[in-house]
Amino acid sequence: MNRTCVLLLQLGTPDSPSTRDVRRYLSEFLNDPRVIDLPYVLRKILVNGVIVPFRAPKSAKIYKELWEKSDNVSPLMTHTENVKKLLQEKYNSDEVIIEYAMRYQNPSMDSVMEKIRKENFDHIVILPLFPHYASASGGSAIEKAMRIIKDWWVLPKISVINQFWDNEGYINSIVERSKAFDIKAYDHILFSYHGLPNRHVDKVYEGSDLCSDQPCESEINEKNKLCYKATAYATTRLIAEKLNLKEKDYTVCFQSRLDKKWLTPFSDQVVEDWAKKGAKKLLVFSPAFVADCLETIIEIGTEYQEIFEEFGGEHVHLVPSNNDHPKFINGLEQLINNEL
Repeated sequence: MNRTCVLLLQLGTPDSPSTRDVRRYLSEFLNDPRVIDLPYVLRKILVNGVIVPFRAPKSAKIYKELWEKSDNVSPLMTHTENVKKLLQEKYNSDEVIIEYAMRYQNPSMDSVMEKIRKENFDHIVILPLFPHYASASGGSAIEKAMRIIKDWWVLPKISVINQFWDNEGYINSIVERSKAFDIKAYDHILFSYHGLPNRHVDKVYEGSDLCSDQPCESEINEKNKLCYKATAYATTRLIAEKLNLKEKDYTVCFQSRLDKKWLTPFSDQVVEDWAKKGAKKLLVFSPAFVADCLETIIEIGTEYQEIFEEFGGEHVHLVPSNNDHPKFINGLEQLINNEL
C-alpha cells in the first residue's frame, strides 16, 4: 500500500497575545531573509535592534484584541485545524494522511516534519495555503520544507503545489461567502491583498525587466505567471466575472505596507479616498488570506472602518475568508488528487 502525507503550511501565529510570545513570533518571522531581503548584518540590526523591540508591545495589544474577538484563540489556528480535519474526512483511510504546520512558531515545521519522517511515507505533498506565490510566503515555506528534507537519509517522492490562485473551489468559496451581502447596496468594492515590496515582484523577472514593464493588471502570460501582483489581479477578474462586476465597480489594492515602495494602490488610502468622494458603504474581499486573521479581522474590519468613518463614510464590511467553507475544502481536495 502506497501511503501519502499531505502537509498543509500556514504562515503562523504567536502562541498567545503576550508581548513575550509576540516578540518571539515577530523575531522569527522578520529575520527570514525571504521576508526582509536585506544583507544579513543589516537585517539583524534592523529587525532585532529596531523593529521587534518597538513593534512587539504595540502588536501584542492588537493580537489581544484579535483573541478577544475570537473566543480567546488564534482564528488562524482554528481555521487551519478545521481544514485539516475536514480534508482528512474526505480521504478517510490510512493511505492519505493530512498534517499541518506553521512556517513560524507552532506547531513548528521541524516537529511536524520529524513526525512525518518517522511514518515512512511513500509520497509527501507540500501545500502552502497561500493562493498566490510570493517568495516571502509560499517560497519561504517551501524552502524550509526542502531544507529539512535534505537531511533525511531516505527521500520519498516529493510534490509541491506552489500556488492555486485559479482553483475552482477556492474561487467559488469566495463567491459563496459574498452572497451573504447585497453587493448592489455598496458604493464600491475593494479586493485587498497583502502587500509586498516592489523589489520582491521585480525579482520574478530576468535581466532589466520589472513588474511595471508587464501587463500584470490585465493578463497572465509566461513571464508573469509567478508574479504575485499578476495572479492577484487574475483572481480578482475570476471573482468579478462570477459576480457580474464591471471594472468600474471595484479596485484592486494592497494592505499592510511598511513603506511607500510597496505595491500600490494602498488599501487604507483607497478607503480614505472613497470616503472623501462621499461613499457610505464599502465591501472588502481579502482573497490572499484563506483564513481570517489579524490582517482581515482587525486591519480591515476595525482599522479601515475607523479610517472610513473619520473621512465621512459609514460602513466597511468584510467578506469572510475561505476558512473551512465546503467549496474551499473541495478545491483543496482537487489540488491534492491531481498529485496522487
